Amino acid sequence: MMYKKSISTVLYHVLAILLGVIAIVPFLWMISTSLKSSGALLVIPIEWIPKEPTLSAYKKLFALTGIVRSIGNSLVVSFGAVFVALLSSSMAAFAFSKIHFRGSGYLFMIFIASMMLPSHVIFIPLYLIMNDLHLVDTLFALILPYTFKAFAVFMLRQQMMGIPDAYLDAAAIDGASLFRSFFTIFLPLCKTALATLAIIIAMDAWNDYLMPLVLMTSTKNYTLPIILNALSGQFKTAYDLLMAGSLISVIPLLIIYITAQRYFASGFLVGGVKG
Repeated sequence: MMYKKSISTVLYHVLAILLGVIAIVPFLWMISTSLKSSGALLVIPIEWIPKEPTLSAYKKLFALTGIVRSIGNSLVVSFGAVFVALLSSSMAAFAFSKIHFRGSGYLFMIFIASMMLPSHVIFIPLYLIMNDLHLVDTLFALILPYTFKAFAVFMLRQQMMGIPDAYLDAAAIDGASLFRSFFTIFLPLCKTALATLAIIIAMDAWNDYLMPLVLMTSTKNYTLPIILNALSGQFKTAYDLLMAGSLISVIPLLIIYITAQRYFASGFLVGGVKG
């Protein structure tokens, strides 16, 4: 029995190491390529460690592509998306979990059913709505759609259903309104789920390519994925610039993940077992 257990443990660790190598090799290749000169990119055999590392790709990237402005646009969209998504989703979740009204169950089912719709289906209606609101080619047009995040509502509702109604009753006895109870009691108790959703939404907004492509028409409002895609041409791709830009785009996500990774597992666990 101990022998079989030791074999399974060894196989588990070997598999984990193998998967780790598979995951990290593209990242190492990206770093290596971004530090090579144009002439060293296609050298055979591949140089994993550049013989003459250079930062010329980064200098060209910042000088020619307007990447600094696109990074700023992506940051604005990401922070704005997190704010509106968490605010609207938490309020909707509070209503579905703690405010009992006729048809709430059916309304919630319809709301959650929207999760099954591919995001691409709404691009044309979304563009028409934004055009009617005169928001096309504005960063706010990329933020506004995040007010409707069915997954966030579902996850927060599950969390809030696990909070006893006695908290709400006690707050009402003390004269607190629903809004005050929501902001001072329920939101703090849901901070783990909120942090998890903030990470997911920030990553989604940061990496989004199709929505900015559809709604943005001027280069000054392009986000980082649009700028990076422009580096890949029909006949020629500047791999050194593309890898340098990709590395820059990954850094904020790595920082977010490293600093807040403990919220992922705990947030999904709490959201999944409550209720």
